[in-house]
Amino acid sequence: MKRPLILVTNDDGITAPGLQELIAIMKELGDVVVVAPDSPQSGMGHAITINSILHVHEVKMEGVKAYSTSGTPADCVKLAVNEILDRRPDLCVSGINHGSNASINIIYSGTMSAAMEAGIEDIPAIGFSLCDYSWDADFVASRNYVRQITSEAIKNGIPKGVVLNVNIPNVKEEEIEGIRVCRQAKANWKETFDKRTNPLGQEYYWLTGNFTLMDQGEDTDEWALANNFVSVVPAQYDLTAHHSIQHINSWDL
Repeated sequence: MKRPLILVTNDDGITAPGLQELIAIMKELGDVVVVAPDSPQSGMGHAITINSILHVHEVKMEGVKAYSTSGTPADCVKLAVNEILDRRPDLCVSGINHGSNASINIIYSGTMSAAMEAGIEDIPAIGFSLCDYSWDADFVASRNYVRQITSEAIKNGIPKGVVLNVNIPNVKEEEIEGIRVCRQAKANWKETFDKRTNPLGQEYYWLTGNFTLMDQGEDTDEWALANNFVSVVPAQYDLTAHHSIQHINSWDL
């Protein structure tokens, strides 16, 4: 049988260790093409480049075709599908992100927005994240779970309109309790701005804040991660609040 074509991307950039880890795993499962940002793009969400040009450069990587782009993670998928690949990929995987993309973080995540962009193109997609923000994060515990989840996705398919948000706890492999399919926890960031003044007397700000979990459910991604489970959240890009349509229709509109 023909090996699946797997598009690999991320938001931490073409040189990120998490990307290299993901490439190594995907090479076992299919033919890999990498299209990733040429610099870190964390927190870009689903931004696309419309007011400036995009550059694409081929990058030397052993055993795979690889390209860096000046664009966002969503741009990378658009470029891959429309300009770079000679056929549509059978799967898009994004990551392995350095840091959690559980709960509200999915909204801001470039990693998950790349996966969402693939989903919009009707390409099965998975975003992988390790809950360790350090550049030299240890991805050993992630390997078998990334391989297992990806293999099952290739074998069984992902429902149309759905992408998978996978987060892996930052613990040793022997401490991971298994995999939980979950819902997204209700949480947010309570932001503050650190206001400073530069030597020229100009004011500037650093965004900071604290993560606030408002959901004590034991069926959430945050609960799973806190209890050393790998969390798998089926997410969708249809943002319609279907349950509210009847209520809005009751207004005098």
